[in-house]
Amino acid sequence: MSVTYKPLGTLSFTAGAALTKQIFIGVTSGIACGLGAKPLGVLELDVASGKQGTAINKGTALVKAGAAVSKGAKLQSDASGKAITYSSGVEVGYALNAAAAADELIEVLLS
Repeated sequence: MSVTYKPLGTLSFTAGAALTKQIFIGVTSGIACGLGAKPLGVLELDVASGKQGTAINKGTALVKAGAAVSKGAKLQSDASGKAITYSSGVEVGYALNAAAAADELIEVLLS
């Protein structure tokens, strides 16, 4: 199944570490979002430490799953910036498709 995405807004940030695309980025740190924390957005492309990156903050984005996720599930960030089923903390969006295992890409409707 092909997964697509539809970004409607982006923000620039300075990476605090080398980052791999399709994870949630922390609001103030420029690194992967923490467990249940509020993200700036989803990193669209890989970025080196100290370089400018772009985070999708509105619309939909492709995000790596941190575990299996059901279609329609409310989501949060795990400790590595990946999408997991919401249990506490900040809700980051909803899964528009399912992931059977970690590191599969899902389309997320960002909150």
